[in-house]
Amino acid sequence: MFFLNLFKKEKGLQQNVEATTNKSKIADQWQEVPAYSETDYKNYELVSVIATAIASGDRPESQFVVKRILERNPEAKLVALITSSIAAGDNQTSRLAVKRIVKKS
Repeated sequence: MFFLNLFKKEKGLQQNVEATTNKSKIADQWQEVPAYSETDYKNYELVSVIATAIASGDRPESQFVVKRILERNPEAKLVALITSSIAAGDNQTSRLAVKRIVKKS
């Protein structure tokens, strides 16, 4: 009985290793679509002024440094809108959140 259990575990481990290897091969075929992308440099000044004005409120002595400005990725936005609309169907009160979008590379 001891030997049977020992061999079953080894077979189970081998199957787990094979499953993990298959998952990694499949994962290599898919590429995640980022929800946000870098914006153009020409937009930095306007966005920085607006963001710091809102953040400072009524404290003009405060200072802020904007390190990075991102904009919504149009591809991800379109895919999220289409998929959530299809999933919601006729139920207008449903609320869906798209956590991640991947595409086949």
